[in-house]
Amino acid sequence: MKIGIALMLAGFVVTINHPAEADPLPVCTGGNRAARHLTCIVDGDTGWEAGRKWRLELVDAPELSHPECAAEKRLAVASRDRLREMMGKGYQIHWSGESGRYGRALVKIDLSDGRDAGDALIRENLAQPWPNRGNVWCGR
Repeated sequence: MKIGIALMLAGFVVTINHPAEADPLPVCTGGNRAARHLTCIVDGDTGWEAGRKWRLELVDAPELSHPECAAEKRLAVASRDRLREMMGKGYQIHWSGESGRYGRALVKIDLSDGRDAGDALIRENLAQPWPNRGNVWCGR
């Protein structure tokens, strides 16, 4: 069970989740995620918080939905699951107030241990800085 607290600070909603247990966040499934107010993880750089779709700012994770090679698919699952695990221990979302190319809200996520989620994924070779060129996971 997770307890969520939403605060309005200078026009931005900051959500803090304190898990009762360190359970990974769920993988997103099904439609109507906004209407269902889901909190879940799509892949290593995308998720939903209380029905609002977000993308990690300045981070690019391997593509799960349309991987270009088998290595990218394996790393995409690992990246998604690592983000689920890290966020399951508690996190704070900082909404930038901007949207990315596909209309997702751009965010930074602080983990309960003080690390930035995107930086942690990059350090663990499960994501790369954005913007970038090519597909490092498929060797190009």
